[in-house]
Amino acid sequence: MSTRAWEGLTIPEPGTFDLDVAHTRIGFMAKHMMVTKVRGRFGDFRGSVTIGENPLDSSAELTIQTASIDTGSTDRDNHLRSEDFLAVDKFPELTFRSTRVVSHSDEDFVLVGDLTIREVTKEVTLKVEYGGAGTNPWGAEIFGFSIETEIDREEFGLTWNVALETGGVLVSKKVKIEVEGQAARRA
Repeated sequence: MSTRAWEGLTIPEPGTFDLDVAHTRIGFMAKHMMVTKVRGRFGDFRGSVTIGENPLDSSAELTIQTASIDTGSTDRDNHLRSEDFLAVDKFPELTFRSTRVVSHSDEDFVLVGDLTIREVTKEVTLKVEYGGAGTNPWGAEIFGFSIETEIDREEFGLTWNVALETGGVLVSKKVKIEVEGQAARRA
């Protein structure tokens, strides 16, 4: 494993790492009827992280196939794929491209970038926890990470909702995004 010491961390040498889809989960959570958390994930995606000589100059990009949304309910998934939400026929992908690392403390980093959903691009801030680096049993150099952020779905044109008789709405405006990932050095 080609690693180096940097500010108390053991990090990979510079280079490009591709997301290991088998060991990465891109998930989200929204509230339903203001009382229940509904979780889901996207199963079809690709992305990469380029580690810079100066780690604070590193970058990341991600492309998700919107039709791969899965919440465990066929009816709900079909509604989320419809014009009311992701409109997967018109907008088959959502993307993220980092623009800068703004800070770090130990293994915690703050990454800013552009998230595009339904051709609407907004700047988002991600909390990234670096999980460490190693070599897998097949000799590939890998590193792990966790990401959290929260978005307002209405800012991306996902405005469908139903008012409840008891107050509130059927689907929360805020959506939490959680990624647990692993990336392997590009051959």
